Amino acid sequence: MPTMIPAYVDGILTPVEKLAVHQRGLKHLAISVFIIADGKILMQRRALSKYHTPGLWANTCCTHPHWDEDMKTAATRRLIDELGITDIKLTQRGTVEYRADVPPNLIEHEVADIFVGFCAVDHSVTPNPDEAMEIRWMSPSEIKSEIAENPDAFTPWLKIYLADHAGQIFNATDFDHS
Repeated sequence: MPTMIPAYVDGILTPVEKLAVHQRGLKHLAISVFIIADGKILMQRRALSKYHTPGLWANTCCTHPHWDEDMKTAATRRLIDELGITDIKLTQRGTVEYRADVPPNLIEHEVADIFVGFCAVDHSVTPNPDEAMEIRWMSPSEIKSEIAENPDAFTPWLKIYLADHAGQIFNATDFDHS
């Protein structure tokens, strides 16, 4: 059965099949999670089997809530599903709306709730190979530098978050690691 996600059709939130949402560029609900340890963000490189943005670097995890699913529940679910991460308290840091073309012919038009969580750098992380092919911890300055050098290696939404919404997503103390 196809995955149904909350999307706006004629201004009304309606369950719509996930691929159709991206093909039609419908505005839809989403979630992005950033896990931070010792001043670095846990980044994932999306599995090559993903139907869009395969092999690109993204923030810790992203997802869409199921129809009638609480946003924080969805964020916690995907941390477990994608990276095997448990026992992290997530804090909602606001909502970001963006629209981005996703080559070759998809569109992300998301209203994304952003969550941030903290852990120790040795916290258990077990990537699901169907979701993430690689992980690494990167400081914000390392991410920005790599995006400047090789922008095509990163997902459109990560670039938008860091360029346009970093002040809303991150607090001044998030990257203190003394």
